[in-house]
Amino acid sequence: MSFKKNLLYGRQPILEAIKDEKLLDRIYIYHKVNGEIIGDILTEAKKRNIPIARVPNEKLDSLTRKNHQGVVAYGGVVEYQPIQDVISQVFDEGRTPFFILLDGITDVRNMGAIIRSAVCCGVDAVIFSEKNAAPIHEDMIKSSAGSITKMNFCREKSINVAFDALKLNGIKIYTSELKARKLLAELDFTEPLCMVLGAEGKGISSTSRNASDESYRIPMAGEFDSFNVSVAAGIIGYEVMNKRKLA
Repeated sequence: MSFKKNLLYGRQPILEAIKDEKLLDRIYIYHKVNGEIIGDILTEAKKRNIPIARVPNEKLDSLTRKNHQGVVAYGGVVEYQPIQDVISQVFDEGRTPFFILLDGITDVRNMGAIIRSAVCCGVDAVIFSEKNAAPIHEDMIKSSAGSITKMNFCREKSINVAFDALKLNGIKIYTSELKARKLLAELDFTEPLCMVLGAEGKGISSTSRNASDESYRIPMAGEFDSFNVSVAAGIIGYEVMNKRKLA
């Protein structure tokens, strides 16, 4: 199989990898290519819930200089867990759920740093959607200092699906807003909760804002718009850990 730095390339090798149920995190296909094998890749990937992105050829060339035949895939490094399974497991163990949902965070370094803080602060799972998140691959393992192997990941078709599952199980959704009246330290962290983190610049989406049960802000001494999202994740995680006396 064609494989380099957790990348697979070539139509037949990728099709075989899917059929052999090898871990694949995401598949990129040149938006102008079609044909029988491409159709088979699309069909088999859909069966296994592997995200597909149609991209310009320049994107594929930036990933590998090899003859990729219009198809490149990231080999997976984690098994994604159904969100309901993780929720049920946490409740069965007599613990109070603590989740982080990533809303549109695509920067590998930020995501890796968030995961590292999540592990340190006792987060039960990191949740994100198929389309708006960075793929989990070797570069992210480095930026997370290897903590990825110690975290549960739930990848849903959309964050709406994730919010539905969380609310169905009585898990409260918290979002950060610069003008929120409540401070982070004033929140009740003794109940099941999910903290939503938005992308740099854009912040949280309207979908997250509409799903939110309560918003808060992190106080700052300096006059600036906000903390870096990975720094905010560490602050939030520590606050929850401290109030729950997890350490």
